[in-house]
Amino acid sequence: MVSNVGETTTIRVSKNTLKMLERLRQKLGAQTLDETIKLFIMQQRKKRLSEVFGVDKGKIKPFTEEDRGENSSSD
Repeated sequence: MVSNVGETTTIRVSKNTLKMLERLRQKLGAQTLDETIKLFIMQQRKKRLSEVFGVDKGKIKPFTEEDRGENSSSD
């Protein structure tokens, strides 16, 4: 497994995007723009997963023996 820790790259963003990232950095309490981007990505991923897998949250009840659908009279 190769580790990319410590490796950096440069990306080009508009000044407007930079301002937005700086505001987001302050809001999130991040130390760096790199940390800001990582936190934002994690938040969005969590939000998307919650939307997809949380659609029936609170509507589903645990299965019971009656839910098995087996005919117990055939013993």
